[in-house]
Amino acid sequence: MRKILTVLAALASLSLTNCGYNAIQSEDEQIKANWSEVVNQYQRRADLVPNLVNSVKGFAQQEKDVLLGVTNARAKVGSIQATPEVLNDPAAFQKFQAAQGELSSALSRLLVVTENYPQLKSDALFKDLMSQLEGTENRITVARNRYIKAVQDYNVTIRSFPTNLTAMAFGYKEKPNFTVENEKAISTAPKVDFNPAPAPSK
Repeated sequence: MRKILTVLAALASLSLTNCGYNAIQSEDEQIKANWSEVVNQYQRRADLVPNLVNSVKGFAQQEKDVLLGVTNARAKVGSIQATPEVLNDPAAFQKFQAAQGELSSALSRLLVVTENYPQLKSDALFKDLMSQLEGTENRITVARNRYIKAVQDYNVTIRSFPTNLTAMAFGYKEKPNFTVENEKAISTAPKVDFNPAPAPSK
């Protein structure tokens, strides 16, 4: 009897291996690891924001609206728990992505404002913060690319036969991926006109 049970256990183990169960587990864990790195880099950026805001505040007190916008966007980012469960909830994932986009937009407005303050741009602390922010943005891009690739591999696995049967049996669903908010706007090529504008008629 024990021999039969051993053989059955071996066959069950072999069938689980061939049905893609282990591949799904491995790819799911890879997604979680890559997601952790995305969140880690976003957190690094969020941690830089208060120092950046304070640095700008010292030189540009009158830019209160812009500074407040950055602070509020950072607070919104901090209020969203970016746990691995977000990866199984497209609405929560969208909310997370929207909050990060809002912070990116607020930081862009802040950087435009700083162009008007030459003293600020030459300040050593500000330069260091800008360098750190630039490096963090690059790390975010790399981390997002790795996450995108891991999600692609996982989604292909759970939609391919015969692993799709295993995915259905165990309730594995497609994971959401990063999207571009203004896809329509960026799909239209910008118009470039090198002709000088006509002089106004007198």
